[in-house]
Amino acid sequence: FAIFHAIGIDMEPWVQAWILPCGIAGATVVASWLVEAKQSVIENMAPVLTRIFTPLFTLLLLSFIATMVVTGRGMDVKREILIAFDLLLVVVFGLLLYSISARDPQAAPGLLDWIQLTLVGAALVVDVLALWAIGTRISEFGFSPNRVAALGENIVLLANLGGSAYLYAGFLRGQVEFRRLWAWQMFYLYVFAAWAAIVAFTFPLLFGFI
Repeated sequence: FAIFHAIGIDMEPWVQAWILPCGIAGATVVASWLVEAKQSVIENMAPVLTRIFTPLFTLLLLSFIATMVVTGRGMDVKREILIAFDLLLVVVFGLLLYSISARDPQAAPGLLDWIQLTLVGAALVVDVLALWAIGTRISEFGFSPNRVAALGENIVLLANLGGSAYLYAGFLRGQVEFRRLWAWQMFYLYVFAAWAAIVAFTFPLLFGFI
């Protein structure tokens, strides 16, 4: 709802008429299959969730980008919208991390890997749009703790997604070992922790609200 609202499109009627009924029916079928086919579903939760939500989020981002291109609508730059985009990108990072942790590193590239690369590429485009929107807010209203924190988070995500896209493309071409992609994601957990520490411990001093 939030990301399509950013370009002035109300998705609620369409979601209520199609996505929710089809999603509820589909979830029932999938849950029934899991009960029958995967008795130890808890042990296999990571790959199951990855295979379900990675294609869904890929379709979501591609639909959003295609809608922007077709309609020619620009993004709204309200704070709530930017927060929604940041949360979406963090979810994409979580899906990527979840997928990599659940994947057999010795397995050959498959369809899900191509979907992952598509998801990362679409998230890169969305991140660039979010950075542009944040830059617009900063140029219009000046710097604030929230805007600087969002700017830093999106830059960190942009670097992560860019590196992930490069390594994933190399893996699919057989030029990069999968462990390099795994190591890149593990390294970035420290980068996110470092940025969170900077925001928590230095922003009060920089912006004088202690």
